[in-house]
Amino acid sequence: MPKDNSIKSVLIIGSGPIIIGQACEFDYSGSQAARSLREEGITVSLINSNPATIMTDEVTADHIYLWPLTVESIVKILEEQKIDAVLATMGGQTALNLAIEADKMGVWKKYGVRMIGVDVDAIELTENREAFKQHVVSLGMQVAKSQIANSFLEGKEAAQEIGFPLVIRPSYTLGGTGGGFVMREEEFDEALRRGLEASPTHEVLVEQAVLGWKEFELELLRDNNDNVVIICTVENLDPMGIHTGDSITVAPAMTLSDTAFQRMRDQAMTMMRSLGNFAGGCNVQFAIHPVTEEIITVEINPRVSRSSALASKATGYPIAKIAAKLAIGYNLNELKNQITKTTSAFFEPVLDYVIVKMPRWNFEKFYGADPTLGLQMKSVGEVMAIGRNFTEALQKACQSQENNRSGLGADLKEWIQTEDILHRLEKASDDRIYRVKDALRLGVPEKTVHKLTHIDPWFIKQIKKLVKVEERLLRYNVAEDIPADFFLELKKLGYSDAQIAWVLRIKEEEVTRQRKKLGIRRVYKMVDTCAGEFEAKTPYFYSTFDSENESIPSNRKKIIVLGSGPNRIGQGIEFDYCCVHGILAIKEAGYEAIMINCNPETVSTDFDIADKLYFEPIFWEHLEEIIEREKPEGVVVQLGGQTALKLAEKLHQKGIPIIGTDFNSMDLAEDRGRFSDLLRDLGIPYPKYGVAFDVDEALDVARKVGYPVLVRPSYVLGGQRMRIVINDQELEKHVLSIFKHMPDNKVLIDQFLERAKEAEIDAIYDGEDFHIMGIMEHIEPAGIHSGDSSAVLPTYSLSENVIEQMKFYGRRLAEALNIKGLINIQFAIKDEKVYVIEANPRASRTTPFIAKAYKVPYLKIATHVMLGNKKLRDFKIEQKLEGYAIKVPVFSFNKFPNVDKNLGPEMKSTGEMIYYIKDLYDPYFRELDRNRSMFLSR
Repeated sequence: MPKDNSIKSVLIIGSGPIIIGQACEFDYSGSQAARSLREEGITVSLINSNPATIMTDEVTADHIYLWPLTVESIVKILEEQKIDAVLATMGGQTALNLAIEADKMGVWKKYGVRMIGVDVDAIELTENREAFKQHVVSLGMQVAKSQIANSFLEGKEAAQEIGFPLVIRPSYTLGGTGGGFVMREEEFDEALRRGLEASPTHEVLVEQAVLGWKEFELELLRDNNDNVVIICTVENLDPMGIHTGDSITVAPAMTLSDTAFQRMRDQAMTMMRSLGNFAGGCNVQFAIHPVTEEIITVEINPRVSRSSALASKATGYPIAKIAAKLAIGYNLNELKNQITKTTSAFFEPVLDYVIVKMPRWNFEKFYGADPTLGLQMKSVGEVMAIGRNFTEALQKACQSQENNRSGLGADLKEWIQTEDILHRLEKASDDRIYRVKDALRLGVPEKTVHKLTHIDPWFIKQIKKLVKVEERLLRYNVAEDIPADFFLELKKLGYSDAQIAWVLRIKEEEVTRQRKKLGIRRVYKMVDTCAGEFEAKTPYFYSTFDSENESIPSNRKKIIVLGSGPNRIGQGIEFDYCCVHGILAIKEAGYEAIMINCNPETVSTDFDIADKLYFEPIFWEHLEEIIEREKPEGVVVQLGGQTALKLAEKLHQKGIPIIGTDFNSMDLAEDRGRFSDLLRDLGIPYPKYGVAFDVDEALDVARKVGYPVLVRPSYVLGGQRMRIVINDQELEKHVLSIFKHMPDNKVLIDQFLERAKEAEIDAIYDGEDFHIMGIMEHIEPAGIHSGDSSAVLPTYSLSENVIEQMKFYGRRLAEALNIKGLINIQFAIKDEKVYVIEANPRASRTTPFIAKAYKVPYLKIATHVMLGNKKLRDFKIEQKLEGYAIKVPVFSFNKFPNVDKNLGPEMKSTGEMIYYIKDLYDPYFRELDRNRSMFLSR
């Protein structure tokens, strides 16, 4: 069936602020869907409350509504725009829940809007646990024994009948919120209460626990003709019992027999075809008994899911883009494969490589949190790695994590206490895969590891292979002794030069030098969806060690943009927004734009954003080889947050040009000691400070500065390990903690300005003109991390005198730091005196917020300034904002019931939303301002 021409305009519902369980994968899917619909001449309206997204940008949709995700907002849009259809399958659980609520209130019927992609009946069927169970059984498939409970009494009766261990699964929740395993009867009452409270319908499924079974996910597409294709089969390395968002996953499936695979395919297709009015993407999860291969259906999501972004990047098949076209009437055979450009979209991708997804956790931000993994998702982001074999992909995933790992073990962080390791294997935590390697290295039998973890023996054998290889490596003393064929074998297994150096206790540079001398270098393979069967047109590459290279550098001038890696607290989706706009501006300037990133949830790693995409770790060894191959004019580090900025020194040492602000200026701003000296020389007020390399020095500095003091390490992200301390005892304890976890760092001790206001400026400097993008006033006082504070644009209580001081100091700093591009400066204000707290010579967390609030393409302007091909005066900058815009942080404390929720200098929020007010009498603003009074009175 061709496109439904009656659909002229579509409303896409977004997913709102980033929270644990719903991250930037829905920015990717929403952006791709919007572009796909606009290709068909359809007017796209989009509602989302998250300013740090590409989907809420004018390059994505025709009408953007940065409004709260409520039925009231939907009605306002429908009063303003003629909307023919609503697409609610691109915004995760938030969008589905809102669409259902609007339907129950009769909104869609009143305004003549139809739901496309999926109807309410299909959503209700899959979200209602009891209805779904009965439906699956009616199809002749198996589900775990279970009962629905809407009250405490019903839950107790269900548990008595099913028996322990069991699972509690709340209905209509996100990321497993409120769910969990109950191993013993005495734990049940509290778990049941938590589940009932988490469900918006006060409903839970009390279910038999299938602990230790293997878990698989299938990503499917279905069209209006009932054609179904399976895009990707994903195997969870971790067994049932760990949320799939917290599990390491692998594609294609590694341990599945062909018989079980075919049965699972058939069941997934049958279920998808049984959902009634449904055209688009779907995710189905199964549990399989590791011995009998009995299959149990876990759940089905009738929407683009968290795994859809992963499956798209893993296969090269643009699931969200195709799903959007299916929703408006197209069938799969009528659409083209976006990669080959010649074959139909009605095909199933074939992989001749292995992908590994590894979650990224931030437990260090949640003091008191239980790091044990279970049914409730706790990770804040993820990375994806591609290799020719499982171990290569796994090691590359470890290198992508941004946690100072050089691969899977063979580095400074190995454990040696067997008892501690065995405990960690049994109680899964964020580091369990590393402890599996440690256990095997210390001689723990593979069977024991399997018994404790329930990880399939095949995966354990693969990790054991690494242990055996390292034992062989120990026979050699220096890199020159390693035979060329064994050196190549190590690299094919994913070993970094740093790991080889650690095993031999030599310098990494010695290993790298010998490897290059032997001619062992990476080649690059194309992700083409069809294992090379058809010619592909998409420049999307990964590295491996093989004979044939498929990435041929062009003769064009090139610029490389370093991405921000995995989402984590302090560095989230806002930096991907910056990278995407940087890429678009680089292309506009006539350069070939090359993107390097390892985050599958992002728009920057979409196959059609950059001219060339390398899906690789932001890890020096990988970056150096890409740079040597492509020979760019320079590398952009200003847009990828602290991840990219930390690599500036390496680039500088190697003589690789940095686009925009140079390394010395960046280092001057990032090194707290040098920066304070600069402020002193410029006559700019700053809090008293001192630098310490041990506890005794720290105590001396604190006594000179005077308590309370702000204690922090240098070069950190999101206020990591930053504390306000009030006496010698607290100072000694915290400084020892910093040196324990960051032994090579130094400690900075600043005077803490009590009861001060905080504000910040985002600006662009081109060497001549200094343009202030925005001045934001924080609602919370100084001492609360800027990422955790609500911020108002423009300022609302600062005097003209204060604002003029901020502007003057801002320009002086930009000039002194020789900024070329973006700068963010944070201030404390006390008794009408302005103090500079810090300066960030890069895109900041607030850059997208300001760009959205004022409707100015600031990232485009800043990138052209960095490139040096345009000056600020070449742009007509007109800020448009009626009233005020408020940036409101969003937290995920509900995932960690016992965590310390007090806010301070270390950032804890996972996302943000934007809220517009016309004046300061708005009740929402007045409530926020009352919070400031509460903070000041503490």
